[in-house]
Amino acid sequence: RLDVVVPNAGINGVFAPIEDITPEEWDQTHNINVRGTFLTVKYAIPHLRTAGGGSIVVVSSVNGNRIFSNFGFTSYSCSKAAQVTFAKMAAVELAQWDIRINVVCPGATKTSIGENTFPRNIDRIRIPREFPQGMIPLQQRAASAEEVANAILFLASDEASYITGTEMYVDGALSLFQG
Repeated sequence: RLDVVVPNAGINGVFAPIEDITPEEWDQTHNINVRGTFLTVKYAIPHLRTAGGGSIVVVSSVNGNRIFSNFGFTSYSCSKAAQVTFAKMAAVELAQWDIRINVVCPGATKTSIGENTFPRNIDRIRIPREFPQGMIPLQQRAASAEEVANAILFLASDEASYITGTEMYVDGALSLFQG
């Protein structure tokens, strides 16, 4: 029996000026982040319907719909925005089968995602900006993976039984501060 699905696989890909991103690099980021989410949800739906409903929690990012000041993140940010839009469309469609779908949008999180991040020529497009010390307002630190997981657990739980089509930001107010 399947009750909960968490499409979480993703890459940062290439961070570069738009004119420097190859179509293949763009496609790789979108195939993993967006197509991967789509396929995971698509093939989970029959199992969730058979179970009488369930919960899907997509892991996106604050870079998809709340922070637009990270230079070179265009491909990644567009892929994360697409995940949010996909979840909202799916929420309306899947509600008739008591399948909820929500999105967790983490900010800075202590993970190994930096291993698949490839910055290139960012200095060409960077606009000088300065943020005060302690860039993350809440506790001045990145989130732990466990803190993001706790948000996912809540959205997947019965305590969130009437929540669907919603984003939850897990970023210590970073996106409100930096936006």
